[in-house]
Amino acid sequence: MRYTRERLLELEDRALAPYAMRASETRGREHPEPESAYRTPFQKDRDRVLHTTAFRRLEYKTQVFVNYEGDYYRTRLTHTLEVAQVARSLARALGLNEDLAEVVAMAHDLGHPPFGHAGERVLAELMEAHGGFDHNKQSLRIVTWLERRYPGFRGLNLTWEVREGIVKHETVYDLPSAEDYEPQRRPTLEAQIVNLADEIAYNAHDLDDGLRSGLLRPGQLAQVEVLRELAAELELDLERLSEFDRRVFIRELLGLMITDVVAATDAVIAAEGIGSLDDVRRFPVPLARYSERLGAQMAELRGFLYANLYRHYHIVRQVAKAKHVLERLFEAYTQMPEMLPPGVQTAAEEEGLFRAVCDYMAGMTDRYALDEYARIFDPYGR
Repeated sequence: MRYTRERLLELEDRALAPYAMRASETRGREHPEPESAYRTPFQKDRDRVLHTTAFRRLEYKTQVFVNYEGDYYRTRLTHTLEVAQVARSLARALGLNEDLAEVVAMAHDLGHPPFGHAGERVLAELMEAHGGFDHNKQSLRIVTWLERRYPGFRGLNLTWEVREGIVKHETVYDLPSAEDYEPQRRPTLEAQIVNLADEIAYNAHDLDDGLRSGLLRPGQLAQVEVLRELAAELELDLERLSEFDRRVFIRELLGLMITDVVAATDAVIAAEGIGSLDDVRRFPVPLARYSERLGAQMAELRGFLYANLYRHYHIVRQVAKAKHVLERLFEAYTQMPEMLPPGVQTAAEEEGLFRAVCDYMAGMTDRYALDEYARIFDPYGR
């Protein structure tokens, strides 16, 4: 028996919760085109994101540690894959559309520049007088304009709900601005759980990478209530945490956060009588959430990571290096545009020099930015 798109949509309609987003009810694409014979619209969107140049570049973009510091630390790509895995787990448990959650998760960081959040801050400062820079908007710009793969239109022509989920991505560190996507209304619950999946993933894997690198000492984890309680429950001695123990600890921390979000979100859906997608969109605050207690513990964990990992002198040095490299490149390109590749020069004529330079730099990997710096400023560089 073949599972055609029509069959998949029928099964989806029967299986999903009443408040889930059904692919059969999408607002569609900006440019009309035939749908796939054996994929739903959201599955087609996922595959389009997967094959982009921007997605592949995430392999060499910083999460916390610059790529050349080691082969085993998370990159922006592995972070994205972990977010997608957590999002699918949450969606499945809550009766939501896994395909929509997955594609929003896979696209949410496409617009991140090199050197992680440090790179984003630098580009935002450099572009302040020229239209600004925000990685959520850049992700949307990539999928609606910068990727060129189809003869009839620019961008990927993704469905409205996927584009909305990208631009309304919201975490403690990412605040959305969604002027063209009903900013007064909440996104789908699938997009909301991606916001939490992002936090869950980086809380766990940044902690893991911090321990693996030695910048965090296992004994320090006892300062954080949720980590201290989890270690006691698992009968692990944080002062003598072996590599195997660390893996168990991080795995169980992930499970704890996912289980809590499923229970807390399900409870508020039931308590508020959420029975439709419209109920989700009209609700004044996000429905996807931690329990009150774990939410407070997660805030404490974020504060711990900020103070002890993100502000560790080793990371601060890398941030300073990134700032220097990006500022010098931006200055060189904007003062002497003739140094830009021909395609970027053409874009500058069409969209303005500063936006073209910003697009070019935001698309760079860490390695490419460092190589480009050497090519321009090293007198022996080629």
